[in-house]
This record gives sequence, C-alpha cells and structure tokens, in this order.
Amino acid sequence: MNTTKSEFDKKLETAEDFLPLNGTDYLELYVSNAKQAAHFYKTAFGFQSLAYSGLETGNRDTQSYVVQQGKIRLVLTSPLKSGTEIGQHIDKHGDGVKVIALWVDDARKAWEETTKRGAKSYMEPKEESDDFGKTVRSGIHTYGDTVHIFVERKDYNGIFLPGFQKWETEYNPTPIGLEYVDHMVGNVGWNQMNTWVKFYAEVMGFAQLISFDDKDISTDYTALMSKVMSNGNGRIKFPINEPAEGKKKSQVEEYLDFYEGAGAQHIAVATNDILSTVAELKSRGIEFLTVPETYYETLLERVGHIDEEIEAIRKLGILVDRDDEGYLLQIFTKPIEPRPTMFFEIIQRKGAKSFGKGNFKALFEAIEREQELRGTL
Repeated sequence: MNTTKSEFDKKLETAEDFLPLNGTDYLELYVSNAKQAAHFYKTAFGFQSLAYSGLETGNRDTQSYVVQQGKIRLVLTSPLKSGTEIGQHIDKHGDGVKVIALWVDDARKAWEETTKRGAKSYMEPKEESDDFGKTVRSGIHTYGDTVHIFVERKDYNGIFLPGFQKWETEYNPTPIGLEYVDHMVGNVGWNQMNTWVKFYAEVMGFAQLISFDDKDISTDYTALMSKVMSNGNGRIKFPINEPAEGKKKSQVEEYLDFYEGAGAQHIAVATNDILSTVAELKSRGIEFLTVPETYYETLLERVGHIDEEIEAIRKLGILVDRDDEGYLLQIFTKPIEPRPTMFFEIIQRKGAKSFGKGNFKALFEAIEREQELRGTL
C-alpha cells in the first residue's frame, strides 16, 4: 500500500480549518419557469422529486421545486410577480446558478469567520423553523451575483428546509447514476482570477490545488487561465477561470458576454459508471461536445491501461486523462440554456484527483467549433 502523500494532499494540508465544510448542500438556480425546469432535470438527468415551495405552501413571492439525485440537490426558483430581484437576475443573466450552498455544522460561526476576513454579507445568520425542527442559514457574496449560503441542519428532520413541503409525483423517470457535485467552475473577468483566488484563500481558508496558464489551456485561436481552489477535506473544489489573450474570442469571453458578468460556468457531477450514465443521457436527448476520431488513435499511448473498452469510450465521445494518482473519464454537455453559458460535466474518477489537463486542447477545439456555429468565435 502506498502511504506517500500526493501533491494534492500536501496542498490541502495548507488549507485552514476555521471554516469546516461538510459538502455541497444545494445549488439554487434562478430560472424563468421552475415548473418546466424541474420537468427537464427529471426527464433528461434523472433527478427525483423532493420538495416544493409556492402559493400552496403560503409563499406568495416565489415558486421553488427541489430535485435530488444521490447527494446532489438542485433548487429551481422562479418569481411569481414582476419587478423582483430574482426576475432582474434572470433578465440580466438568463437562467443560471445563484446560490452555491455549503453544508456546515455552525452557520453563525461560518458567517462570522468569513465576514471578519472581508467577505461581503449576503444574509445575516437566520433561524428558520417548522414542525420538523430548525435550521440556521447565513450567506456571503462571491464572484458576480453568485452567493454562498451556509446551511446548518443538525436540528432539522424535514424533507429539505422550513417553508418547503414534500413533493410527490407519479412521474419519476429512472435516475442515471449521478452521485455528488465533484466541482463547480466559476468564470470571472479579465485579470480577476487572482483576486478571487485570494478571496477563497483568505476569506474561506482554501488552498490552491492546481494552476493552468495560457500555455496549458490554449489552441491556435483562444486561451484562458485557471486556478483550482479547495477546502481542507477536498469536498469543495472551485476552479476559477479568466480569459487570456488569443487571436479570437475564448469560451470564457463568450460566457462573460452572454451571462453579462462573472458567474458559475459549469457543474461537474460524479458518476461511478460514466458509460451507462452518458449513454442514458444521450438517449434522453442531452447533447455533448464531440472530439475528432483522431483523439482516440493515440489514447492508450498517452494514458496507459484503462479498464474500459476503447471502442465504448470512442462511441460515446468520452475523454480520458491520467495523473500520478490514477485516471479520470469526463465529458461535457453543450450549453443547456438558450445563451451559451451554463453546462454540465459528467466525471468518473478512478484514482485521479486532477481535472483533465491532457484533454484541454481537444476540448477547447470542440468548443471553438460550436462557437463558430454560433458566430461568436
């Protein structure tokens, strides 16, 4: 048994523990039609009905559907009238991630520790209760209009949060094997990456796992830079991207133009069987970026032995990369909104703790082909 600590583990040890995080609690998306969005995530991605808040629960302002698969909870929220903050968010950004909620043991302490280190408060600690107990939530601002909400639920036994009721439906498509949020990627503006790297290091105690510059992530036309921040136990990983100079407009620039600012670019969700997960997603109508057939001609020379059959991977368009810890398999959907902004990554880790550096060139060329079709390259 290899007991030598990896470079990733050594870097994680530099993360401070003043903000213990248990994992991702939920992701809240502001959407124009929560009812239809919930149907989409159930039908296409195999999420299951969990909880609901709306007029029937006494909520006169918003409607929210909560869907779950594995440890992943998505909250899909729409306003019920005009002139609201949520409506303005949707008008500016389109449908997208507003809240990256983090599960903590003490939401008051999380708020105090982060705000005293310079975080701008979004929500002061607030206790909410119903017949199933109480929760405490607090929140801080991060890049763009995105926020982190700290959720303390140790004294709560309800279905989701106070104010929500159980949502039961006859229509429940089969789950597709999604397990948990592996990482969340944020796109920020020109020369802003290091500002937000510093924020996560100083305000939240994260350590920098990896850094990619424009030599690592570039093609003949476009480039970007990225740094990956992680908390001490490695359960929360936030790559931060910024544009880099290239001959043409990069995917990050395109995102910033259409999202009209910084925001969450993609949600990476983990599976234990990427072949069956991706095959099922394709059968349900989800479209993925594709790489040229030549990518697979030298795959085994580059990554060595893998358990999966090359033909099965090639047929589905799955990418493979290896690091010192093992290998990973990954694939990226096309944007799932009208604007070329948010998308999903499906990832299966077989030991690897990295993020697919060896696939960047092939992936970015695939994105550029899509940009060209959109007329935004």
